[in-house]
Amino acid sequence: MTTLASASATSTASPAAFFARWADMATWTDWNTDTEWVRLDGPFGQGATGVLKPKGGPKVRFVVETLTDTEFVDVSMLVGARLTFAHQIVATAAGSRLEISVTLTGPLSPVWKLILGKSLKASLQRDLDLLVTTAEADVAGQLAP
Repeated sequence: MTTLASASATSTASPAAFFARWADMATWTDWNTDTEWVRLDGPFGQGATGVLKPKGGPKVRFVVETLTDTEFVDVSMLVGARLTFAHQIVATAAGSRLEISVTLTGPLSPVWKLILGKSLKASLQRDLDLLVTTAEADVAGQLAP
């Protein structure tokens, strides 16, 4: 397994606010700057499948490999490799602590690392920060009169 990038953040939003954003894949482009669109084939849950379109890249099939109250793992099926985004979230007294790691496995991982590694490393923390801002805005909007 090759780790391409990792990022972490804290937020005043609860874990539920983040799971709501992850489940609403049609709005991923609000905070995921490298994605053109995402479509889920059915309800958001473990085993769900879908297709995403990275900006400047071909469509990619993915599966929600793990979905618990503290973890969301989605795996994109690349030619000769699997690109895994593991999202860990823990409730804190102030809200949430999030950690994300992106890994590659498979025989063509070295090739995909050359293709994707630099851009994922550059964008992962930025995208996580945008997700935090978006989730916190969602919560603030729910509290507004």
